[in-house]
Amino acid sequence: MDWFIEIFTEQTFVQATLVLALICAAGLALGQIKIKGISLGVTFVFFAGILAGHLGLKINQDMLTMLQNFGLILFIYALGVQVGPGFFSSFKEGGVKLNLLGIFLMVTGTAMAVILHWTTGISIGDMMGLLSGAVTNTPMLGAAQQALLQVKPDNIAGANNMAMACAVGYPFGLIGMILCVIFLRAIIGKKGKKSQDHASDNTFVAEYQVSNPAVFGKTIMEIRKNADCHFVISRIWKDGKVIIPTSETIIEENEHLLVTSGKSDVERVKTLFGQKEDVDWNKKGIDWNSIDNQLISRKVLVTKPELNGVKLGSLRLRNSYGINITRVTRAGIDLLPSRSLRLQLGDKLTIVGEERAIENVSTRLGNQAKELSNPNLFAIFVGIVLGLILGSIPFAFPGMSMPVKLGIAGGPIIVGLIMGAFGPRMHLSIYMSRSANLMLRQLGLTIYLAGLGLSAGAGFFDTVFTAEGLKWVIISLGLAIVPVLITAFVAGKLFKTDYSDNIGMLCGAMANPFALDFADPDGEGEDPAVAYATVYPASIFLRVISAQIIMLIFL
Repeated sequence: MDWFIEIFTEQTFVQATLVLALICAAGLALGQIKIKGISLGVTFVFFAGILAGHLGLKINQDMLTMLQNFGLILFIYALGVQVGPGFFSSFKEGGVKLNLLGIFLMVTGTAMAVILHWTTGISIGDMMGLLSGAVTNTPMLGAAQQALLQVKPDNIAGANNMAMACAVGYPFGLIGMILCVIFLRAIIGKKGKKSQDHASDNTFVAEYQVSNPAVFGKTIMEIRKNADCHFVISRIWKDGKVIIPTSETIIEENEHLLVTSGKSDVERVKTLFGQKEDVDWNKKGIDWNSIDNQLISRKVLVTKPELNGVKLGSLRLRNSYGINITRVTRAGIDLLPSRSLRLQLGDKLTIVGEERAIENVSTRLGNQAKELSNPNLFAIFVGIVLGLILGSIPFAFPGMSMPVKLGIAGGPIIVGLIMGAFGPRMHLSIYMSRSANLMLRQLGLTIYLAGLGLSAGAGFFDTVFTAEGLKWVIISLGLAIVPVLITAFVAGKLFKTDYSDNIGMLCGAMANPFALDFADPDGEGEDPAVAYATVYPASIFLRVISAQIIMLIFL
């Protein structure tokens, strides 16, 4: 049995891998446990690592650092690629307001942490660890640790203390945010909550009867040139028949149009064409193929690599095949098609036309789902290389003794965001299925949390059950609750943000998806989750950068 004991105690590569794998397995198993339907999921890996460290399990420090940091890089880069396509567009319309409120929450919490650092005597490193735990943002902790080690490479103990502080603050950050949501739900309730079946759908379909003399006898191309909104006419009831229009189709009085537009443009489209019919074309279960015997509606996948980054208008699909594209679905979000829209691998086009024409378009676009099952590993490793190079570039700021580096957390997420948003424009295939991206993120985060917990575990319980530990608990709750309630008040009273957007914004800025389950227990809408997705990318990026700047200023 000596060999069995040695593989757990003798510090080798096998022992390091074995210990981390066991921590990951134990934590993920515990993550399946639900209390009233709520589970901490992968977060349990963090606490499993703490328990292992408390029990005396150790691995080689260099191996631990390498595995832990590689896990962080995988997680944060894959996150950037996933949210990149919607990151920049989220700043349009209501997204600007929600992101500004999220930044206000972040600034309020960071300022509170700095003030507590001055008044309580807790070191800035430990305070950043407590703040990282209170906002449940472990990438922020990784960035702060990197900044500390950049200035003081030998201060491994300080980095471990930061992880311990994060471990103390993390559960109270979760609890504090959930308490805030329950409190806000009781105070605000569902006032102003939007009833919306498809929150991820940015498009709206409506039927209009042409009654505006200004468009009589004009072609669709002429109408579009003078319109102040974007729309797609998918079908026209003309002379008792349903036809697919082209840009040269002439619009006549009393014709009925089936128009797809942005939700914010519905009133403009109504003003443009005239009377809006009462038929609900957005409800579930509509049989689009029953509208006309000749025309059908199908969804077609873009799977040919040469089409990645190509403008939709350059393909001339409507004129060549006699079809109409009414929607483009990307990463679960419905977009309105336009000539300037650049296609990406994995885009799903909703096409209206005759069956034979749609089959020809399917051949042109690929429509082979199996072609998307192979992840593009080249783009992943190129992105990681570019992210690490970017993260290593020193940026000098006046008044700071050390240059600022984005580090292994900041560099990869910026490159991931850029590649996710603009990779197709450079004809670089960065497509990953949502399940593949989730797998990569979960693998990286699990490895990172296991190493993080193991680093902090040795002195965790000795720290918590002390007067200093009690102070850490109180501060963590304060950092999790006070900035959230202040921001909720500002959002509701000054910016008139409704309940759903308010809660989603708060959860996104605090990187706390668990609290969303308490925001809408009846499951009547998806609005909080949409606001969460709008705020989360900017929030996690800014917290990663701000943690490094704070550390470099105060060290």
